[in-house]
Amino acid sequence: MSPQSFSSLRDRLPEISAKVLAERLRVLVERALVVRERLGGFPVRTVYHLTAAGAALRPLLVELYRTGVAIETAHESRSPAA
Repeated sequence: MSPQSFSSLRDRLPEISAKVLAERLRVLVERALVVRERLGGFPVRTVYHLTAAGAALRPLLVELYRTGVAIETAHESRSPAA
């Protein structure tokens, strides 16, 4: 995945508030899963990109997401209609 700016990430994740996104990015940087890079120029831009460790986790996270969707779908199909 290519480097993403904060605003690009916000656009891709509209259900997450700016405050929560900033906090999660900070934690990912602290855990060396994401690198925060300030680009020169005016205005100064900041981009985020995955480290090798972050990229290695991607397949696991995709599978966890798929499993969660499957469980939710199965649960919804068993729930009585309101």
